[in-house]
Amino acid sequence: MDYLYYLFAVLGFIAVVLFLEGLYLTWNSYRGPEATHIEKRLRALSAGAGGNHESKLIKQRLLAEAPAMDRFLMGIPRVHQLDRMLQQSGLTLNVAAYLGWTLLAIIIGMVLANFANLPVLSGLLLVVMPWFYVRRAIGRRLEKIEQQMPEALELMSRAMLAGHAFPSALKMVGDEMAEPAAGEFRIVFDEINYGISVPEALNNMAARVPSTDVSYFVISVLIQRETGGNLAELFGNLSALIRERLKLIGTVRVLSAEGKLSAQILTALPFALAFVINLVNPGFLKVLWTDPAGLKLVGVALVMMLLGIFWMWRVIKIRV
Repeated sequence: MDYLYYLFAVLGFIAVVLFLEGLYLTWNSYRGPEATHIEKRLRALSAGAGGNHESKLIKQRLLAEAPAMDRFLMGIPRVHQLDRMLQQSGLTLNVAAYLGWTLLAIIIGMVLANFANLPVLSGLLLVVMPWFYVRRAIGRRLEKIEQQMPEALELMSRAMLAGHAFPSALKMVGDEMAEPAAGEFRIVFDEINYGISVPEALNNMAARVPSTDVSYFVISVLIQRETGGNLAELFGNLSALIRERLKLIGTVRVLSAEGKLSAQILTALPFALAFVINLVNPGFLKVLWTDPAGLKLVGVALVMMLLGIFWMWRVIKIRV
């Protein structure tokens, strides 16, 4: 009887271990590092696709994890432009998750507006917060890529001077550089290996990375393939040009930093003051949205603020 008890105990232990191992293997297949890496690469290929059949099939897997939600999102016009914007940001969000966060921002905005005794429409302003977050992530990622482009081009130039072919130079950048530039060059190398032509793969890269420096790189390679020339020397000259451009951009940013800070403070000041006044004295500003004259004043003030924000943005926005 004791032996039977120990046998059941051992079998129960083995069953629990196998169950836990099965759970781990299931999680690792869908959420593990390798699965996450593959999904990220597929998403990148989807965002930069040129419209071929294989890319369309990949796109259909990326909009949402649930099949029903995926079919619904596929029916929305221009939904793949949103998918490309999310890919450009480098975030792990898909379209369904982004729309979910937007809906959550709407609910939070309406709750805060009700709590602060503000109009419901003022709370709906939070709907743009996910969009601003994604756009800010895109800006940061593009800035990192632009900072890495001179080093990447110099590495390709040295590789080609050493006798490597253009695809091999792309692979070296993808293996030795840091993210996010390494991932983009690795995707170009993979697309070329999958049978996509070099011009199409480079155009896909330009679509994924809307940067002036990347456009210079793509255009220079495409022109060289048509006219010929020393591609290694071209990459060296382009690297020097981008470095000088980055120096000029840094000087411009230093000179315009004070103007940008002033513009940000002047933009946020009216909304911050209105929020604080409503918390201190909830009925003080109520006349602005209950009286017809108050609504007209609010409308005129918002129009003038928008004009002022646009004017300040144009003054501090210096293109190099």
